[in-house]
Amino acid sequence: MSSFTKRISLVFAAGCLGALLNSLAVWIFGDLGITSGFGVKIAPTLSPQWLYPRIVWGGIWGFLFLLPLMRSRILSRGLILSLGPTLVQLFVIFPLKAHKGVMGLDLGSLAPVFVFIFNAIWGLTTAIWLRWVGRGI
Repeated sequence: MSSFTKRISLVFAAGCLGALLNSLAVWIFGDLGITSGFGVKIAPTLSPQWLYPRIVWGGIWGFLFLLPLMRSRILSRGLILSLGPTLVQLFVIFPLKAHKGVMGLDLGSLAPVFVFIFNAIWGLTTAIWLRWVGRGI
């Protein structure tokens, strides 16, 4: 396997793992009523139909980690790269696909905060896994 093929595989797998943890956090926050306690209507049902696309998209977003950005600053890198999926969720998915308003404000005024937190979980998990398994890709 070539070095580039290995890197592609690693960032995809890392993004998938990050998406799994992100998705579990979203579900747990909803299930425990944490999001609703803050007036945010994000409480998905944990199902394969909900989970699988999120994991695949997390893997695709993992390709951001191929960018030569702050490789020595693992936490900063994870947080900065998590802004990509956060901005797409807030300004494309919520308003155009889910019809929940710009930044998902129809879900509650703190929806953008929770989206940032959940995507930060994705970015940090992906960055940490790559550092641990991928030797800092």
